[in-house]
Amino acid sequence: MSDTTETEPPSSPKKRGIVFKLILAAVLCAALPWSIHAGRLALSSEKTDDAYIEGHVHRIGAGVSGTLMEVLVDENEIVKRGQILAKIDPREFNIMETKAKAMLEQSKAGALQAEAKVTQAHSAMSQADADIAAAEAEVHRSESVMELAHTTMDRNNSLSSNDLRAISQSEADKAQSDFHAAQSVVEAAKAKLVSTRAAKEASSAAIKAAEASVAVAKTNIDASLAAVSEAQRQLELSVVTAPSDGRIGNKNAETGSRVQVGQALYAVVEHDCWVIANFKETQLRKMRIGQTVDIAVDALGGKHFKGKLDSIAPSTGAQFALLPPDNSTGNFTKVVQRVPVKITFDPESIRGSEMALRPGLSTV
Repeated sequence: MSDTTETEPPSSPKKRGIVFKLILAAVLCAALPWSIHAGRLALSSEKTDDAYIEGHVHRIGAGVSGTLMEVLVDENEIVKRGQILAKIDPREFNIMETKAKAMLEQSKAGALQAEAKVTQAHSAMSQADADIAAAEAEVHRSESVMELAHTTMDRNNSLSSNDLRAISQSEADKAQSDFHAAQSVVEAAKAKLVSTRAAKEASSAAIKAAEASVAVAKTNIDASLAAVSEAQRQLELSVVTAPSDGRIGNKNAETGSRVQVGQALYAVVEHDCWVIANFKETQLRKMRIGQTVDIAVDALGGKHFKGKLDSIAPSTGAQFALLPPDNSTGNFTKVVQRVPVKITFDPESIRGSEMALRPGLSTV
């Protein structure tokens, strides 16, 4: 008795070929629509992965030097425009404001004193004019008296020397004495006139000096007002506020820290964002403002959003570099340049994903 083993006949080559063809046909049928779509996109669109989300990032620095008394927000916290973020010790600035206001009041008092001196000098000028008029009148009067005395003296001298001796010698001597007295009065009146004119000149100089004092006092008032404004400005800057709605980032503020003017404390990132895509210069030929853009964000697993071409930069990115290329040096190598293109998101497309879109994320 012998054992027998049954074996399955191998598949025929013809059958295997049919299966392979069927699989190949299925793959081709599945790939055909994708190939058509990819080809259509390649012919009708441009693509770049040198693209990043941008946004408004407000770098907030300390406006004044001082010690941080309060830090009221934390990293990644959402803030509103005008919200207080931190407070710097205001006592130093309160003292500055008080001193500036005291100087302002002192300047105002000085201005009042200077104006009073101007008024006083004008009054002295008016008095000097009156004194000059009186002195001139006195000169005229005394000169008239002197002329009369001179006439009387001449007449009496003639009468006394006459053979008839119409008057006595004593009367002639008295007339001569009256004439000399009248001369003295005239000289005194003229001296007084000179004195009053000198007083007027002094009053005029006093007016100019007083008016100059008024100008200086007004300048001091302006300087004091500026000092008060500066003290108030610094007092306002001791309170750090958010310039816009957004989210806090890059926090560098701690209670008790001494900060200097311009020292970075926070960055406030606005919720509004857009894409800057750097396309090759050869891709710009058919790009137009308003065209629809498909945006894929790497951080969201390649999730797609809709956008619109907003604007094209007026220059290539190389021209905005710190050291733009100089192709006239002789070491020339042609490199395809890239031009920044601004793309805005469709608000409906990103609804629900606004907080996930952050400046700096890579996109396609």
